[in-house]
Amino acid sequence: MTTSTYSVVGMTCGHCAASVREEIGGIDGVSRVDVDIATGNVDVTSAAPLSAEAVKAAVEEAGYQLAGA
Repeated sequence: MTTSTYSVVGMTCGHCAASVREEIGGIDGVSRVDVDIATGNVDVTSAAPLSAEAVKAAVEEAGYQLAGA
C-alpha cells in the first residue's frame, strides 16, 4: 500500500469533495480517498503508486485542477 497527497485547487464544499473522491476512487488500485476541503489536500491510498497523469485526469474530470499542474 502507498499513500500520496495531492493539492487540488477550487474545492469549496462537500459536493466538491465528493466529486473529487468519486473520480479518484475510480482509478484502478485506489482503496481510500480522504479530502480536506480547507487545505485542498487529497490523500490517496492505493495498492501501488499511481500515475500522475491518471490522477490529473480524474481531478479534471471532477471539474478541478491539481495545484502546479
